[in-house]
Amino acid sequence: MKRRIGQVVKRSLDIVVAATGLVVLSPLILVIAVLIRWRMGSPILFRQERTGYRERRFYTLKFRTMNSRTDAAGRLLPDHRRLGRLGRLLRRLSLDEIPQLFNVLKGEMSLVGPRPLLPKYDQWYSAEERRRFEVRPGITGLAQVAGRNLVEWNARLAYDIEYVDRWSLWLDLKILLQTVSVVFSRNGVLEDPRSLMSDLDEERGEAMTEEVVLSPEHKTLLRAG
Repeated sequence: MKRRIGQVVKRSLDIVVAATGLVVLSPLILVIAVLIRWRMGSPILFRQERTGYRERRFYTLKFRTMNSRTDAAGRLLPDHRRLGRLGRLLRRLSLDEIPQLFNVLKGEMSLVGPRPLLPKYDQWYSAEERRRFEVRPGITGLAQVAGRNLVEWNARLAYDIEYVDRWSLWLDLKILLQTVSVVFSRNGVLEDPRSLMSDLDEERGEAMTEEVVLSPEHKTLLRAG
């Protein structure tokens, strides 16, 4: 009962803080929107499908940070080549995340919780890691204040489960305060996370392949051959 009341309070605070934040930040939102429209054109917002609370799909909102440059064949250039100075600045200061306050208002996200990840990762979670869907995903979370993009996948997902188990309003407050410190110190910020680590599906797919190749049964077959 105590946890349920806490969740009601958490949701109420999400609504109040998100609505207040959108009003207070409206001048900044307007400036960013104008700059994106001027430097990169339309659209201003980037929508991407993610898996959220109880494994329901939704579209997370961010300010667009990459242009639409293509190669000679008309294919989009790699992410790092489409990330201009404005996009780098927005990512470095986490300003591209501001539109997610709309996701919070809609109840798709919370201010604090496990970060929502791509649906293509869904098949790669263990049963324990799938518990991350027991709570709403967040704009920030325990893994983000622990190292942002520098935390490898196993540890990042372990932090998500730790958050689910330890959740309290006090923990949310501590994470929010630490997030402010992390953003201003810019610790763990990577403009292109793929430059340091693979996507979850790639990493675990490769690990599964190695496990099959190096399994005792396969080694026996190799020796027999």
